[in-house]
Amino acid sequence: MYDDLHNTVELPRDVRRVVSIVPSLTESIAVTHPSLIVGATDWCTHPADLDVVRVRGTKNPDIDRIRELVPDVVVANAEENRAADLDALREHGIAVWVTAPATVPESLDSLERMLSAIVGDVPGWLVHARDVWSTPYDGMRRRAVIPIWRRPWMALGRDTFAGDLLFRIGIDNVLAHSGERYPKIDPDALPEYDIVVLPDEPYAFSPTDGPEAFGNPARCISGRHLTWYGPSLVEARALLTDQLA
Repeated sequence: MYDDLHNTVELPRDVRRVVSIVPSLTESIAVTHPSLIVGATDWCTHPADLDVVRVRGTKNPDIDRIRELVPDVVVANAEENRAADLDALREHGIAVWVTAPATVPESLDSLERMLSAIVGDVPGWLVHARDVWSTPYDGMRRRAVIPIWRRPWMALGRDTFAGDLLFRIGIDNVLAHSGERYPKIDPDALPEYDIVVLPDEPYAFSPTDGPEAFGNPARCISGRHLTWYGPSLVEARALLTDQLA
């Protein structure tokens, strides 16, 4: 088996214990086969009734606690998790499956490979998500700046999953050709744009925290539907299109 980084991942014939250190992957596996998840991060909030051992955060997972759970595999992401933590897990003989999608189609393919290998099936929600995103956008386009953090201000730049998702619903990132994936920005010195897109994670932007810093109209949206790849992709297109109307 090979993950998104082309690492060989040795899995047992029947995977029975999975630790996830990525919220969207936790949701993907738990919705598909809930009994497999035995550990997840403190940030893994979906499904809402998820009741498993918590192993701290995506950037500081509790390696010893994960070892105690004796997982068949740990699922991770190249951007959300630190390479040093993943190497530490491997050094303890734990299989690690790493995802690294940068576009919506890549995320769907990545999920299919991961779930086929770990769960042994392609769930109905993933088939539905492919159908939802199969129709190209054909409508008015708008130029946007998409902040992700404040103090300091940072925004989506080049080659991001969230930027690709927005492109597919008619929103063009004005910083898509930046030299960085998440550049620091000055709200008063930006390229021409039509709209500010303010997700509620990782920074919790809200109608009273964020829009006032910009001169153009701002829309607050669901960060989970913008940045998570998993079951949320089924409803993300319609929900975000409505929130950005």
